[in-house]
Amino acid sequence: MRILVTGGAGFIGSALVRHLVGDIGAEVLNVDKLTYAGNLASLASVESAPNYQFLRADICDRAKIQEAFVSFRPDIVMHLAAESHVDRSISGAADFIQTNIVGTFSLLDTARHYWEGLDARGKSAFRFLHVSTDEVYGSLGDEGLFEETTPYDPSSPYSASKAASDHLAIAWHRTYGLPVVVSNCSNNYGPYHFPEKLIPLMILNALEGKPLPVYGNGANVRDWLYVEDHARALYTIASRGRPGEKYNVGGRNERRNIDVVQRICAILDGVYKDNGPHAQLITNVTDRPGHDARYAIDASKIEGELGWKAEETFETGIEKTVHWYLENEWWWRPLRENVYSGERLGVFKGR
Repeated sequence: MRILVTGGAGFIGSALVRHLVGDIGAEVLNVDKLTYAGNLASLASVESAPNYQFLRADICDRAKIQEAFVSFRPDIVMHLAAESHVDRSISGAADFIQTNIVGTFSLLDTARHYWEGLDARGKSAFRFLHVSTDEVYGSLGDEGLFEETTPYDPSSPYSASKAASDHLAIAWHRTYGLPVVVSNCSNNYGPYHFPEKLIPLMILNALEGKPLPVYGNGANVRDWLYVEDHARALYTIASRGRPGEKYNVGGRNERRNIDVVQRICAILDGVYKDNGPHAQLITNVTDRPGHDARYAIDASKIEGELGWKAEETFETGIEKTVHWYLENEWWWRPLRENVYSGERLGVFKGR
């Protein structure tokens, strides 16, 4: 099986590539622009594998992407390339519109022309997986879960751009017949997570004795999904999902942000005595504009129809994650020193 992955040097993408190359044994072409969040060090374990190739390219570069399709001839496309950080979208939405909407259009249309040139057997086997987020659904109250039929109600420039790309993907299936499948996942966490996101930021700030900034009162709720569970889900959907369908992927691990931070502090208190007790570093800061109150995924469809289920609980996953950062300073130290040192993002005048 030949699989073209876009965004395979990112957090979720690199976990997926490691799974495809190392566990599945697929032939993989990783196409990544290598923005600030793309890191080839996350692929050190597979970079020399004979079934792995890397192409540095922007999905908006139609000529390069067309050439990749022609030369690699994928059976499956797994599209993860995206700008993904809500805070960055607040202060600079243009990159999100360009990559997430225009880039997805370009990739879909290139895939369509490639697919139309396949023989009947190749057309039947081909799949295009568009990987998205539960943030497209907006905010939940205290009750209820996001289902595949939940109406879209995005709150941030990031989630709006992903909602638009979801609609494009489904439209390319309905209009042109391209065998598209869409996945919408809850918040991922785990190894190799770029340190602008909540969990790695809290871990690394705590290790360095810096404040642990929690937006508002920390009551916002997220459903947490261990990234390696997500990688398994994505391959399952791409290989067995039904064209034109959407599959929500969640870990069934709802936690308030403040509880996540406090759990990280408690784990560190037991294994890293410097700067402890670490909970004393927690600092409440002005809330994020448009901050959704609660996300929670109903994963019944993928569990019942495709047989996937998250293996990690939040407790087991967060233990693994904290210990991974303690043991892999070689990976995160260059990012903290040269790319992102932990400063707040998404602040703009007027709020």
